Amino acid sequence: MANVLLVTGYKAHELGIFNDNHPGLPIIKAALRMRMLQLIEERDFEWILISGQTGVELWAGETALDLREEYPDLKLAVLTPFLDQESKWKEPTQEYYNMIIAEADFVESITSRPYENPGQLKAKNEFLVKKSDAMLVLFDEDTPGSPDFYLKESKNRQRNDPGYEIFTITPIDLDLLEQDLRESNPDFYSQ
Repeated sequence: MANVLLVTGYKAHELGIFNDNHPGLPIIKAALRMRMLQLIEERDFEWILISGQTGVELWAGETALDLREEYPDLKLAVLTPFLDQESKWKEPTQEYYNMIIAEADFVESITSRPYENPGQLKAKNEFLVKKSDAMLVLFDEDTPGSPDFYLKESKNRQRNDPGYEIFTITPIDLDLLEQDLRESNPDFYSQ
């Protein structure tokens, strides 16, 4: 069985990121790249799994696609909770989503219907945790949000499967990375 890493975290609006020029975005993307690279090398993950929600998941999808240059066998799966999840998003976000979907190795909707009720989102969380071998989540214990639902499912799974691991990227990790990047590459933000 292929090693599958579920990557999730906050939606873009939960992080206060409303465009690609946000100064925190390069730090988040660098942190995702660093942790995903580390986990691919240490744990032999072959698949990155996301649901395609805005924010951390789409950035992780972009990162997975970029990592193919170094790891050509790395694959990206996007399992959306329902059909046309992007239909109400702004056009630039839809274009970004569609670019990632077009390059993904596997794309499927968990329920083959458009949005009907929150049960579809709960089913998505359960399904993705069940289909993965570990989870990487950008999460702050002091800031509730969409990662809470994944964490609840993953902790439920850990009760029956102690081998299921949860890896985190925390605000402290982001602060330390930003410091390192500023010191090692003063032009980081102007790239």
